[in-house]
Amino acid sequence: MNVGTHATRLAALAAAFALVACGGSAGSDDSFTVAVIEPDITTVPILAAVDAVRAAGHHVEVVELAEPELAIEGLAKGDYAISAEATSPALIAIEQDAPIKIIADVVANQWAVYGRPGVATCDDLNARPFGIFSEGAVATAMAKEWVHTDCTAGSQPTYLTIGGSDVRAQALLAGQIDATPLEISDVAALESAAGAEFVRVVDFAQRMPDLHPQTVYANGDFLAEHRDLAQAFVSALVQEHVKINADPQYLVGLVQKYLPDDADENTAAIAERYVEAGLFDAADLTEQNVQVTIDFFVRAGVLQGGMTAADAADLSFLQGPA
Repeated sequence: MNVGTHATRLAALAAAFALVACGGSAGSDDSFTVAVIEPDITTVPILAAVDAVRAAGHHVEVVELAEPELAIEGLAKGDYAISAEATSPALIAIEQDAPIKIIADVVANQWAVYGRPGVATCDDLNARPFGIFSEGAVATAMAKEWVHTDCTAGSQPTYLTIGGSDVRAQALLAGQIDATPLEISDVAALESAAGAEFVRVVDFAQRMPDLHPQTVYANGDFLAEHRDLAQAFVSALVQEHVKINADPQYLVGLVQKYLPDDADENTAAIAERYVEAGLFDAADLTEQNVQVTIDFFVRAGVLQGGMTAADAADLSFLQGPA
């Protein structure tokens, strides 16, 4: 992605959205709830967008949950208006006729497989230990699709379920596994470790750029009855991403404000990586890449098939106010 073009397009969208994000008045119909799941660096723009909507006169409650499935259940019941995290649970619920629609992006595909020195291809990992978080994780599905397309027939790693990204990163450094999928934040932390030696084997952001593993989704009734509030939130989120892409230090400031316990000496380097890669772009959803994302989860066995982008998403809020 051309970062200059990316930033220019976001700035133009933000200018169109600014009036909606700043407008509105407080009232009984000006309140809604946003559910977030274990906030991290990708969540802080959402929390900043919530504060922007509050500053515009709306009442927004934030509820923190432990699992995406809890947010999906709350969205389906109408307990929450908006949530943002893994795309697959939302698609599963939509397939089961839950009143949920994807409305914006959280962060683009930030996953890559990293391995020990000497690992250059999929075949180099044949019968070698490959760390995963779980069989159902989206990173595992991406890794298995890569193995299916790139490995010689009959060649594949030995998958080991060993926990979260930080645990797998340390296992990679310790030589307990030969490769594992990692996010940008994990890689930056690895690079700061003394004597760390590892290589990037495949970058899923380049291999699967149209796959969107984390998105913003909302209750369908809320979208129908309170389009102004939904538009205000999406507009504010787009503007937060514009600010991040203009200056990575702005993202550092958001982490320090909303997740002070997570801010450390690696935060600036992580923020720069996100901006360099153009990963923050709330408006980077189209019918095409939503369909690509759906089709990926069909191939992964998560969805049965037959769902269309129109079934899953309402992208009208990304076009700005009517």
